[in-house]
Amino acid sequence: MSFHRHLPSYAVTPLHDLPSVAADLGVARVAVKDESSRLGLPAFKMLGASWAAYRALAARFGEPEEPTLQALRARIEGNAPVTLVTATDGNHGRAVARMASYLGLDAIVLIPDVVSEAAIQAIRDEDADVRVLADDYDATVQAAADLCEDATGDLLLVQDTSWPGYETVPQWIVDGYATLFEEALAQLGGTSALLVVPAGVGSLAHAAALHCQRNPGWRVVTVEPEAAPCIAASLAAGRSVTLRTSTTTMAGLNCGTPSSLAFPDLLATLDGGIWVTDAEAAKASARLAEAGIDSGSCGAASLAALPHLKNAEGTEHLLTPDRTVVLLNTEATR
Repeated sequence: MSFHRHLPSYAVTPLHDLPSVAADLGVARVAVKDESSRLGLPAFKMLGASWAAYRALAARFGEPEEPTLQALRARIEGNAPVTLVTATDGNHGRAVARMASYLGLDAIVLIPDVVSEAAIQAIRDEDADVRVLADDYDATVQAAADLCEDATGDLLLVQDTSWPGYETVPQWIVDGYATLFEEALAQLGGTSALLVVPAGVGSLAHAAALHCQRNPGWRVVTVEPEAAPCIAASLAAGRSVTLRTSTTTMAGLNCGTPSSLAFPDLLATLDGGIWVTDAEAAKASARLAEAGIDSGSCGAASLAALPHLKNAEGTEHLLTPDRTVVLLNTEATR
């Protein structure tokens, strides 16, 4: 997406090969799309937050002549102030706060209290108004929506999940994530791949599914924490279901309800949904570190998923000797 190339610190994120993992799996290639440093932050989330905030603010204040932060900031200046609002379990909230800072705006970020103090402090360091709630992720999202609903128009919700009646901004977030897959397509020289995507509410997986729909031969599976496998449970049920989640080190994936916008495409496109334990994610993170890749538990979940994928029934067609597998490392160590 050309918009992202105008942002500070834009660079194509690398693909790291894991030849020993490919040999163990019996496939031609396993590579890690490494999002541990993206647009100046330690996760992929800025891709979606930046584009959605840009589109939402341009809709309010008028489309700039050029799709740049400077042009949008000039549009905003002199108008009534607006505050960006979001709920987060870490990286998305930090990205929204960073985008607000770029545009000279305030940000309010609501966070469930299961998120680590380090992640909370990182958002505070972006000069956001951070509000920690003694509740789970789903309830925190609802609180952010209620806050904006009760406001007089000076609050703008930039949320990375959707529900009936709130789908435009989440779709822009999914559209922003497409840059990641466009880069991977170019880096692979047009070779199709199996994508292994960590999933919370499923917005990144939705972007992966749409990429697969546009590019025949590409396949996608999701991986979630054992404590919060809402995508896998929904796939098994054939409909979106809500789960009561529990504590996990994969805090960024600790979500109980799939995005309503994402789930129809996930149901139609995914080749499976896997869940892994905290211990498996920690082991995978250590293995990635040995390969020189900085990966938190959420990002390492993609590597942890591979033994499950190999041993699952009916996955032989996904792991053929000529297959390329791309693991998404969605974040650095928290």
